[in-house]
Amino acid sequence: MRPRKPPVHKLPVTGVLRLNSPAEIWYKPALSVVVASAVPNLLLYSLDRLDLVMYTMAGSLCALYGHNLPYARRAHTVLRVILGMAAGLAVALVTASLTDSTAVLIAAGALLAAVQKTFCDATRIGPPGNVIFAFVTSAALFAPQELGQVPGHMALMLAAGAFSWLVTAGPVLWHREGPERLATVRALDAAAAHAAEPDARTRHAAAAAVQAAWQSLLAAGRPTPVRQELERLVVHAERALATTAGDGHTPGAGPDGHASGADPEELRRWAALTRGRGPVPCPPPAPGTVEQLFGINAERAGQRMRRGRREARRRLLRALGPGSPVLPVAFRTLVGCALAGYVSSALGVGHPYWAIVTAASVYQPNLALSWSRALQRTVGNLLGVMVFAAVIPLARVDPLVLVLCVLFFNFAAEALITRNYWLGSVAVTPMALLILEFGGFQPAGELIADRTLDTLVGVAVGFLAAIAVTNRRASGRVERALAAAGEARDRAERAVADPAADALRLETARRRLTASLVELRDAGDVASGEWWQRALPEEELLAAEQAGHRTLAATAQRQGLTTLPPANGAV
Repeated sequence: MRPRKPPVHKLPVTGVLRLNSPAEIWYKPALSVVVASAVPNLLLYSLDRLDLVMYTMAGSLCALYGHNLPYARRAHTVLRVILGMAAGLAVALVTASLTDSTAVLIAAGALLAAVQKTFCDATRIGPPGNVIFAFVTSAALFAPQELGQVPGHMALMLAAGAFSWLVTAGPVLWHREGPERLATVRALDAAAAHAAEPDARTRHAAAAAVQAAWQSLLAAGRPTPVRQELERLVVHAERALATTAGDGHTPGAGPDGHASGADPEELRRWAALTRGRGPVPCPPPAPGTVEQLFGINAERAGQRMRRGRREARRRLLRALGPGSPVLPVAFRTLVGCALAGYVSSALGVGHPYWAIVTAASVYQPNLALSWSRALQRTVGNLLGVMVFAAVIPLARVDPLVLVLCVLFFNFAAEALITRNYWLGSVAVTPMALLILEFGGFQPAGELIADRTLDTLVGVAVGFLAAIAVTNRRASGRVERALAAAGEARDRAERAVADPAADALRLETARRRLTASLVELRDAGDVASGEWWQRALPEEELLAAEQAGHRTLAATAQRQGLTTLPPANGAV
């Protein structure tokens, strides 16, 4: 019998607070949110109505989303974020105007946090995810409100949200292919890392980066000359993955004398040239391909054939339906946020919504990641409280200084959070506390004590709820991913074996197989950090990945993306 893994795994401690390299575009969300916040904040300052900043901030924070997306998709994504923020804020303001019961407000805050978590996870909206929504709606629930004020406050939020949309979509006017270029750079760099050190870790990273690059190019719109050159580069990155997918072939020149496309230095050189604003490098077509590549056009045609929008809606419904792995995490959020709020209120804390937001921020895809986030949140918030204590005398010198301090911490939070979540929290905490100053000065000692206690309560209760509310569906997701990967591999193998298979059929089969392998690895990673579930079929996972990448290599050879013989060894 195969030994079963223990239902309880060790939780990581070392490395949780280690600093990473900053994200390549860290300055874009940082600058965007500062610009989106500065204009309405300074306008309210000039009107002596800084008490309304909370409502404009709800719209301004929407500028944090979508920065990795091509502009065509970014415009739609940020619009949905604004509408989602408006819906949550409207519910919070109406609820706050109808009741002053702390118990009801905490329940409403927890329910909103769970709904926001569900939709952010189901739509994979990306960072900063549901935490910003929870921060805004929870604070609004506990702000004094009258029903007649709600339309005006919502108008402020929507106006600031519209300005945020302009800020995030505006760069298309001078750098319209910027996101696609960045996605291509990441694919080239990941492929170079895999070509230099081919192993399972770099292979998965390269496959995910290549898949993301194809998705970015597809979502960008019509294939401009720059996008066509980017497509050629992604083909070379994908070929580098194919040449090492089977028997660990040494990168170098192919038998036809062409550069194999798996030379790490060449891939890195192309990435460096693509990263800037200059011309995109124009390498020769990958050996065996024609001058006009078929990737984007074939993928777009395939999406039209499959009714892309209806397919996306069906995926969303499946993600929210019975058996979805998203729902247990949403239930964790509901239980954890509610308990954290009630415990905070029972301890006499004047701002129980801080405990709700803290608990909401803890919940990650699995228990191991939630534990890491809990440690990061605790360290960051406690240090942030000390920063607030140091800056509050300066912030109270003048309202304009207060506005500038909030803008500074807004920028610092986005600049630092990609290094590690705890470092970003050091800036987020004083920013959140300073925002309260717009409604009137409060005793600094009381704010510091409340925030400290709420952090400890939110983290402790939130994580205990994560342990209590199990997520046995994580292993079910692995089983479904295994089945989907097997089906995609079978389709690709049939296409390779069929002499009549055209470029569209081969491309569609290869893209589906690549996506299924990325999903399989993600599902395995999530399940490996979850407690209280049956043992994972690790050998089956490894075998499925190996077979899938061998089939990818064979499909690439059939398409002409590689001149190497089909791989038949172990990965």
